[in-house]
Amino acid sequence: MGGTPGQGRQAGGTPRAALADLLAGNRRFVSGQPIHGHDVTAAAAASGDQQPYAVVLGCIDSRVPLEAIFDQTFGAICVIRTGGHVLDRAVCGSIEYVVGQLGVPLVLVLGHERCGAVGAAVDALRTGERPGGSLAYLVDEIAPAVTDVGFDDPAVHPLAIRRHVRRTVRMLREDDLLAGPVAAGRVAVTGGLYDLATGEVALLDPGS
Repeated sequence: MGGTPGQGRQAGGTPRAALADLLAGNRRFVSGQPIHGHDVTAAAAASGDQQPYAVVLGCIDSRVPLEAIFDQTFGAICVIRTGGHVLDRAVCGSIEYVVGQLGVPLVLVLGHERCGAVGAAVDALRTGERPGGSLAYLVDEIAPAVTDVGFDDPAVHPLAIRRHVRRTVRMLREDDLLAGPVAAGRVAVTGGLYDLATGEVALLDPGS
């Protein structure tokens, strides 16, 4: 991990500024006018203490490269990816570290359309056949969002994707080490949805 405790690239910044920077990068990406690329000189420039301004939790889907879709260079954001952006202790601990030690003000949970992990949870609930291995853990963690929507709903897949993002946001806001900074306004946890066809990120209202 590394870095100087309490210092971040966003020094003096706010959660709103961090989110605005991410979304501006996404607009550059969608418009075909990115300003960052995978250049070794950028890697060298960021080789000292890391000073990220956001942590993005996303899915492992190969069609959603997080640094690219937000047009971010080396050292700008911390990225965590799991199937269906499912939380576990390692993920929560990593986010707690980034917020507590690096002073990052923004946690963005990013789901995406046609998520295979959510589809697996829908299939498991519809058929009653729980998968084996650790895949069962992913399904179990996503299943509450599917149940909330109702697995017989014709639109269960896209609706459950959105519900799962909002549920993940809520769980992070209630995390023991994040709840205080969130309540104080020093850290924001928000959710978004990536459109595979257009490349656009839309924010989701966590209250709906």
